[in-house]
Amino acid sequence: MTISLFIPCFVDQMTPQVGLAVATVLERLGHTVEFRPAQTCCGQPSFNAGYQDEARAVAIHALEVFAGAEAVVGPSGSCVAMMRVFYPELLAGTPHETAALDLAARTFEFGEFLVRKLGVTDVGARFPHRVTYHDGCHGLRELRLREEPRQLLRAVRDLELVECDEPESCCGFGGLFSVKFPMVSTAMAEVKAGSLARTDCDYIVSSDPSCQLQLDGWLSRQGKRPRTIHLAEILAGTAS
Repeated sequence: MTISLFIPCFVDQMTPQVGLAVATVLERLGHTVEFRPAQTCCGQPSFNAGYQDEARAVAIHALEVFAGAEAVVGPSGSCVAMMRVFYPELLAGTPHETAALDLAARTFEFGEFLVRKLGVTDVGARFPHRVTYHDGCHGLRELRLREEPRQLLRAVRDLELVECDEPESCCGFGGLFSVKFPMVSTAMAEVKAGSLARTDCDYIVSSDPSCQLQLDGWLSRQGKRPRTIHLAEILAGTAS
């Protein structure tokens, strides 16, 4: 099929290698990948701050950008949840409600798309490291994704997957939450990053770039390993 990439702000500005890795995996599986350059932020910052009208305008723009797309795939559970769960809520009772529901049905988080839509768990990747997986809140709670990324990781050659003792704890980023409540955010990062580090893993794997930045920030300030890496980078074989 032809797959439209949805590239979140953090990927566009700070981790472009993640978007490239997503494209690499999908193309290797035989699909056509396109990028629609008119796309913008999903609108979650405005939505979370209570600016409903501004978020609604961004949502309507996204409906226009991705109109007619066969499938929309993004490497962020948080941003995909915004489009799939909250766009229909924002646009309920408006002339755009049907289009919002239609886009929601065609929008997928990357790992979810591979497992649930394509029925693929083994992409032929190899990663000879001990890793643990961090469940981002939106992917876990809004999209109900837990086993899908783990299925993909278990199929990677020479990869050892271990679980932490705080698997469902938030990393503390929460978008604007980390800006409004930095001390609470930092305390949450300490708990979650500490739990992940106690697995003695080489890498923390995430499906959300914002979680990666939060965990990396705390770990680097403490001079601690491990590093964080996006699931797509492991599956594409582009991890450094």
